[in-house]
Amino acid sequence: MNLRTFPDYKALSAHAAQYIASFIGQKPNAVVCFASGSTPEGTYSLLAEQVRAGKLNLSQCHFIGLDEWVGFGPDDVGGCAYFLYRDLFTPAQLRADQITYFNAKATDLQAECQRIDDVISGFGGLDLLLVGVGENGHIALNEPGTSFRLRSHVVDLAESTKAVGQKYFTKATPLRQGITLGLHYLTEAREVILMASGPRKAAIMKEALTGPVTEQCPASIFQTQPSAHVWLDAAAAGKL
Repeated sequence: MNLRTFPDYKALSAHAAQYIASFIGQKPNAVVCFASGSTPEGTYSLLAEQVRAGKLNLSQCHFIGLDEWVGFGPDDVGGCAYFLYRDLFTPAQLRADQITYFNAKATDLQAECQRIDDVISGFGGLDLLLVGVGENGHIALNEPGTSFRLRSHVVDLAESTKAVGQKYFTKATPLRQGITLGLHYLTEAREVILMASGPRKAAIMKEALTGPVTEQCPASIFQTQPSAHVWLDAAAAGKL
């Protein structure tokens, strides 16, 4: 893995945005999968600014959803898709046909997992995958103990994820399961980026990057990926 630290969140976001814009400039029809959450918000804002300024063209890209709380959709405040639409898809004026997202309200979630896997396979795989990390080491919604070999799947959420997830909602919201791309996609994507910011991520980044590679710490899979990028601000790198 290629580890790089930045002095603050602003510098981290600026670097990520510029790297992604350059990548898409070289491959305009890239198949991209972006995480939602607070860490990439600054990056998405900068990308949307570049689109509005005519400096970045996303019209040929296709975007794949990374994960979603079961029972939530793009119109549900607090859902993963909600934030991606708010922070990037809508301000960048993406067309509906450019976006494939989990239907986490589907009656057959296993069929929905297969649908997403089939879409990705049809595109020939992911070109660019951007993920964050949970305080328990989860990547997307792959909780500790999840096999590194899985593709799309449904997961029972860890208690810590249920608790931390409340920050995205305006009132207490029951969270029980998630639907997510599996970590096998992290090993297959042509470019993989992990971003982490803030002091609350420092302990897990130390464990993930310097401890044993184990499914009990999903983020530790990055130690097995020599070409993957791990970008941290100073606070998230504080214990390394």
